[in-house]
Amino acid sequence: MKNIFVINGSASSNSSNQKLIHIFADFTKDIFNLKIFNELKSLPHFDPALSITETPKVILDFRKEIEIADGIIICTPEYVFSMPSGLKNAMEWCVSTTLFSDKPIGLITASAHGEKGHVELQLIMETLMASFTADTTLLISGIKGKINEQGDLMDDKTKDSLFKFAHAYYDLISS
Repeated sequence: MKNIFVINGSASSNSSNQKLIHIFADFTKDIFNLKIFNELKSLPHFDPALSITETPKVILDFRKEIEIADGIIICTPEYVFSMPSGLKNAMEWCVSTTLFSDKPIGLITASAHGEKGHVELQLIMETLMASFTADTTLLISGIKGKINEQGDLMDDKTKDSLFKFAHAYYDLISS
């Protein structure tokens, strides 16, 4: 089983992205061991002066999870046509490292629309030299209408897309 660190980009405690992560965890329980990070709000604002020396322990712990994982999945909404500030802040804490270099990444943007945030997320991951393909990125527009209150994915097309994404990610991380 591959150890995957999943970063939830949503700031909401009961978000559609959180529900989607749980659906993905159930989908892939036989091939991935997921460790889910829901604590972007706990990370301090990025300070370049502390990025290399005197780095806060919470950042060192976050970076360590990225380092030891076999792969990373980021599941995030789009806020104001961009990625959420908490997620961008977390990525900024990693810019001075090589943590993402050649690390297998899966990118899911699940939002009302999501197109611009999805492109931005891919650009940032390219800049950090993460390893991903078109098949290990997934844009799910209209996510709130596709997951019910119980957290079940009700849309068959989205189920198929998530299934294909999971298989493509497994192929990427296994290569």
